[in-house]
Amino acid sequence: MTTGLTRRTAGLMAFAAGAMATAGQALAIGAAPYVWRNVVVGAGGFIPGIVFSPIERGLAYARSDMGGAYRFDAAAGRWSPLMDSSPLFGDFGIESIAADPVDPDIVHAAAGVHRDDPGVMLRSTDRGETWRRTEVPFRMGGNEDGRGLGERLAIDPNDNRILYFGSRHDGLQRSTDGGASWRKVDGFPLKGLGTPSDRTTHGGLSFVVFDPRSGRRGQGSKTLFVGVADPHEHALYRSDDAGRTWQAVAGGPRAELSAVKAELDDRGVLYVTCTLGIGPNGVTHGAVWRLDTNTGAWTDISPPRPSGGFMGIALDRKRPGVIMVSTLNRWRPGDTIWRSTDDGRSWISLREAARHDVSATPYLNWGNDRPDFGWWIAALALDPFDSDRLVYATGATVYETRNLSDADREQPTDWTPWVEGIEQTAVITLVSPPKGPQLLTGFGDISGFAHEDLSRSPQRQFTTPVFANTNQIDYAGAAPDIVVRSGTPHEGVASEGHDGSTLAWSDDSGLTWKPLGRPRPASGETPVVADNPRMDLYRDAPITVSSDGSTFVLATPQVVWSRDRGRTWKPTAGLPPLLRPVADRKDPMLFYALDFRTGAWFVSVDGAESFAAVPSRGLPANTADDRPTWRETAFPLKATPDHEGDLWLVSRSGLYNSRDGGQRFNHVDGGLSVEMMDFGKPPAGSTYPALFAIGTQGPVRGVLRSDDKGRTWMRVNDDRHEYGRRFRAVAGDPRIFGRVYVATDGRGVVYGEPA
Repeated sequence: MTTGLTRRTAGLMAFAAGAMATAGQALAIGAAPYVWRNVVVGAGGFIPGIVFSPIERGLAYARSDMGGAYRFDAAAGRWSPLMDSSPLFGDFGIESIAADPVDPDIVHAAAGVHRDDPGVMLRSTDRGETWRRTEVPFRMGGNEDGRGLGERLAIDPNDNRILYFGSRHDGLQRSTDGGASWRKVDGFPLKGLGTPSDRTTHGGLSFVVFDPRSGRRGQGSKTLFVGVADPHEHALYRSDDAGRTWQAVAGGPRAELSAVKAELDDRGVLYVTCTLGIGPNGVTHGAVWRLDTNTGAWTDISPPRPSGGFMGIALDRKRPGVIMVSTLNRWRPGDTIWRSTDDGRSWISLREAARHDVSATPYLNWGNDRPDFGWWIAALALDPFDSDRLVYATGATVYETRNLSDADREQPTDWTPWVEGIEQTAVITLVSPPKGPQLLTGFGDISGFAHEDLSRSPQRQFTTPVFANTNQIDYAGAAPDIVVRSGTPHEGVASEGHDGSTLAWSDDSGLTWKPLGRPRPASGETPVVADNPRMDLYRDAPITVSSDGSTFVLATPQVVWSRDRGRTWKPTAGLPPLLRPVADRKDPMLFYALDFRTGAWFVSVDGAESFAAVPSRGLPANTADDRPTWRETAFPLKATPDHEGDLWLVSRSGLYNSRDGGQRFNHVDGGLSVEMMDFGKPPAGSTYPALFAIGTQGPVRGVLRSDDKGRTWMRVNDDRHEYGRRFRAVAGDPRIFGRVYVATDGRGVVYGEPA
């Protein structure tokens, strides 16, 4: 299936009748004109591939595993996201990307986050501003194991109508019409292992490399190479008749190794990196091989390898024989980049003398005195126009140096983040407090931040302790200097200052933190089994705080409370197990809890020391389906700021509001199926907060605002700002009317405000 687009504002949406219905429904909801931006963190996630244009200086593309593709524009000096207008999350997992070697305006991408997503080939004639798409029967794995392989997608430098793609599960694929249609290459001997039915994946065919010397402009190349990452006796296949017949290249890497990346120089020397395991984790061995394609002679040129494998590879296009390779999973002493200026006969490591200036993205220090060189280094690229400019990506950022050749004189190389415009993170939770930082965020993998300036990478990362994930944040409604958070700890790294804590609190609105330790079962406590087997009911326990900041309440299986900042915890009386109390935002003695299994309503009037069952009318008949069973799910019961006894329940049955502490709930039918909700600054002439929601009406899933307590809603995002419709949390700003923050699953935090 192929469709055409003429504007970026249509983005990737005009590919089906349903998408056209989406645009129409947006008008029916009442779209409000909003301006959307990213809250700046500066990258933050895994970039598995970076490619420079071979024909235009300063043009480059980066692919991420769940945040889409980016284009670097030298004139603007920043990266531009290229998938934000797609409503399909699958479009944000970029399996491979290829800059056209003939026309700098053309770029191709293979997309699909997971094999459950429909595979799609994207092509653009305006550098990714707009895309045409071809749905294909073979599946991708942009966020699966092996995502650092490649590039799988290659364009013939002698005829850019010809493209090849090395798929994971379905052999070698080819297009002869510029990517508009694709067919399997019947003559290629490896047909693919087929799409697995379980959670495993395949490396498949890892790369395609053309030899431009074997053809002429307009007539195509005769010779090309295909790498094999699946278990196979041969790592490489070759064709010398434009893909009609294929032969295994004898010799070279051991049979158990996967060929993962390759580069061919102008002499016809092919360099191949190999791993045991396809990564990005679990790689235990590797090698680097050199193949003289003119003679067929292989040479093992591997750098020293105490552990792990080799993946990234880059060649100096101005100096034959100058090569760089990156290690992968070399956890001790850590990953590095090896450089050779003599065709791999000798190597120097860049890690030991490298100097990293991360002042523009200080979170990369991870609470330490200096940043690490990096891990998961799959993306490695040398600017073909500048031999001193090398870039590499880690699991958290992209680094660039402009003095690479200093290493040849035994001088340090200097590195800075090359990330302006890239926001590639999965965000779990958000809070916009009424004072202090504008925003507090909880991220996957990188803890979280206090954002005092939304336009720059935050200076305040959540440290002491650093969490791997921050799952939940709460502040005291009438004393917002007091903030608490819970999360998943960094395990096994106590020597780096992380003590395994899962709880922390702050008395300066989230700028600095103190650990609350790690909750554990009380002596003699009866074990309780979680609904979700991946949940640890102690390590993952959420925490809340009374409106005056004096009481912390922890939702372990038996709820406990503390008034001495966690030094002692006492069990709460009167609550069944597995309930999660919510604090009233105005009265410090009031707490509420809903037993989702039974629909029973509980209230505490003594600061969570004890709860009593209170009759409640109007709740949905079945609340069991509304109970969250995962630590990262937005909690559906929320207390309204500055309004005593005012509560909202986000149910699959609808939206419910109580004004009397839960004695009676009223169903608020605004014509919207709400998934999560938060409060913003009241509109002019009102003291009641504006409501913001992630919800669905008709075919549209988006971000919406209500200024009349949920009776009517207007859509505030638009067709240019869909972000794959993967919204994980929402927060209204209590200080700026109309501003809303949205946590995406791969594009960081975005925020919108009235134009």
